[in-house]
Amino acid sequence: MKYISTRGNVEAKGFIDTVLMGLADDGGLMIPSEIPIISAATLEEWRSLSYQELFLKIFSYYTNDEIPYEDLKEMVYTSYANFRAPEVTPVHPINDSLYVLELFHGPTFAFKDVALQFMGELYSYISKKQNKIIHILGATSGDTGAAAIQGVRGKEGIKICILHPHGKVSKVQELQMTTVDDSNVLNLSVKGNFDDCQKVIKDLFADLDFKSKYHLRAINSINFVRILAQTVYYFYAYLQVEGSADKKINISVPSGNFGNIFSGYLAKKMGLPINKLIIATNENNILERFVNTGEYKPGDFTSTYSPSMDIQVASNFERYLYYLIGEDTEKLSAYMSALQSDGKITIEGETLQQVQSDFAALGVKNELCLDTISKYQKAHGYLLDPHTACGIAAYEAFNGPDELGITFATAHPAKFDEAIALIDIKQEFPEEIEALFLMPQHQTVVDHNKDEIVQLLKFFYEVN
Repeated sequence: MKYISTRGNVEAKGFIDTVLMGLADDGGLMIPSEIPIISAATLEEWRSLSYQELFLKIFSYYTNDEIPYEDLKEMVYTSYANFRAPEVTPVHPINDSLYVLELFHGPTFAFKDVALQFMGELYSYISKKQNKIIHILGATSGDTGAAAIQGVRGKEGIKICILHPHGKVSKVQELQMTTVDDSNVLNLSVKGNFDDCQKVIKDLFADLDFKSKYHLRAINSINFVRILAQTVYYFYAYLQVEGSADKKINISVPSGNFGNIFSGYLAKKMGLPINKLIIATNENNILERFVNTGEYKPGDFTSTYSPSMDIQVASNFERYLYYLIGEDTEKLSAYMSALQSDGKITIEGETLQQVQSDFAALGVKNELCLDTISKYQKAHGYLLDPHTACGIAAYEAFNGPDELGITFATAHPAKFDEAIALIDIKQEFPEEIEALFLMPQHQTVVDHNKDEIVQLLKFFYEVN
């Protein structure tokens, strides 16, 4: 298995080189040169596997034997040893047609832990094997930052800097990042929105001299390993649902940066017989508009009750577009150039029909989000976080009468108590979250100014 860029101007790479490259050197995103197909018979054999065993099966198709099996196994079991649920991502039945895949049992109570605990182990492994320093640089709309920091804090040979939008993440998300006082962690709180943070990151990764000098590595979903690690729980959820061999299964996914839903698209291309992939967004509904109209055009930014999805420019959209247009790198590059110059991409005709065959999408308004939380608390005694509520609302909009739905619970509701308190629901915080409010914070507030951020990064990287 080799890895190539969506834009076609990077020499094919192996697995570890792909991990280290993150954003492709030509500005594209790295993808496998071919996608392995899992047979129906193999899927049935996998039905009884634990999460860790399933992870190892899936990764074995992609690692090119560059990591000895026993080393990979140790990383996987270490990554999930501190999850609060033995299943890692347990499946919770809500009613006869709806299941919730709980992705919030990791150390920061969010789905990003599932991939980033492993990526922290992987980066540490590579750093030790190659005897090289690794500087991880990422942007977060809330959950990625905390999960990434927890994955690598205190690890020798690794420094991590995370940019988050100042005042635009939940208080718990902010505290999970900024109460960490490890010397290898830098939190920059940027006066702007997530798209502003993400643009700085992409610009710095596109500066190949800066990237090379400071050994920059990506933790965001621009790194293919994030995508692949998330693909595992699509397989796990599908195989755990009773009746999945006989009924059509839809999966509804709260979506902001398109990474999580693209992981499902990859799983489906690998042979997992998902019926509908449902994209749930909020008022920042660029993905809904694209699916319904074919126009991919960033709109005005809106702050919502589901801040992790307050994104207008979805990084992983490029990966999907590559496959949508028949893996044509020249055409893909032209589309991305048009996005830069014209501010939009437009898909029409049969290509748009393919998009609508691949996905359904719903932009969930704030009021519906809160109504859904209240409804499921009263009817089922199950408290949803606002992002999961958007996923449930989208499930309700698109799930057919003879179909089963799985909605991803992407975060614990305690992370977004600001929204839940609006509907007079008082929740008890887990002890780990309650303790955050008593801890001092460590962050640097900066303007949305690339030069200022670069100077802070240089000082951080060059201090022993």
